[in-house]
Amino acid sequence: MNIALFFENFLKLSLDAAPWLVLGLIIGGLINTIIPTAWLEKHLKGEGFLPVVKAALFGAPLPLCSCGVLPAALGLRKAGASKSATTSFLISTPETGVDSVMITYALLGPLMAITRPAAAILSAITAGLLVGKSEQGETKESAKQHSHAETIVSCCANPIETASHTSSCCSTSTANSEKDSCCGTKDNHQKTTSSLVSGIKYAFSDLLDGIIFWLFIGVLFSAAIQTWVPSDFLSVWGSGLPAMLVMIAISIPMYVCATASTPLAAGLMMGGISPGTALVFLLAGPASNIGSLGVIKKELGKRALIAYLTGVTVIAILSGLLLDWYVESNNINIQAQINASEDILPVWLSWLGLIIILVASARLLWKRYR
Repeated sequence: MNIALFFENFLKLSLDAAPWLVLGLIIGGLINTIIPTAWLEKHLKGEGFLPVVKAALFGAPLPLCSCGVLPAALGLRKAGASKSATTSFLISTPETGVDSVMITYALLGPLMAITRPAAAILSAITAGLLVGKSEQGETKESAKQHSHAETIVSCCANPIETASHTSSCCSTSTANSEKDSCCGTKDNHQKTTSSLVSGIKYAFSDLLDGIIFWLFIGVLFSAAIQTWVPSDFLSVWGSGLPAMLVMIAISIPMYVCATASTPLAAGLMMGGISPGTALVFLLAGPASNIGSLGVIKKELGKRALIAYLTGVTVIAILSGLLLDWYVESNNINIQAQINASEDILPVWLSWLGLIIILVASARLLWKRYR
């Protein structure tokens, strides 16, 4: 049964992924803590091309899955973000992230690590623009309602007093009397330290808790494929448009986050599917599931949902076909890239990363079941 070989492959995959996962978790936690939601809301308001692009770029590094991104995106929508920008944020955020890019580099090599976020951003922008196009035929009632809501919020505010109050925090008149206030270096240092600590705590609590189960399942699956599936088993049907359409049909309804989908894709590639077909899975799987699609239809409307699925599906397939063409035309050995990325870190650092992940996971389990 090759049980010993299975555990050997499982340990090897875990060691390859662990240090990159730790680094990605830390960066993702800091991003989530440092970037203020109000700042995102400010830049995602309004229609047009620019808010859609901003939403895709802002969402890409955030470490949120297809379920975790929903409350964040709907909060942006209620704050005044357009449907097109909200859609763009909804797609780019779960399709990629700093943690998933790190583990993609570790398990799938540098080409996939570059292609994946680029295709995710393109997919988000395309879907956002499609949603914006679908909204052009509707009345401006929604925009008026949002404008009315904003007026109600600000109707009792005196702009002059608000500006005066805001600017007084750092004005010269108060700076001399309150040097340790919001402009003081002591408080700024404390806030920075607090943000760093909060970001790391978030990374190894909420963020890790949201991905560790599916990541574990993914590594198990990848090790099983590597152990028991012949290397050419999937190569007969693992490339081309039909295989990508099958992958779309499988991946859109299922729940899998960007980080946890990476070892699954690695297992599929070890079984013989093409890099482009694996890319389709990496894009379509994290971007949607049955639950999130229902929420999108309810909050953004049927036409927005159709545009959402169209953008995800079309760009995923086009990106997959383009990647396969590029790999074949340039005789790129993806397996060699994967092997090279595995040996880039010293063994002790891989073990340290794995120990950190195991300790943090054990702590989460203890908190949950004690």
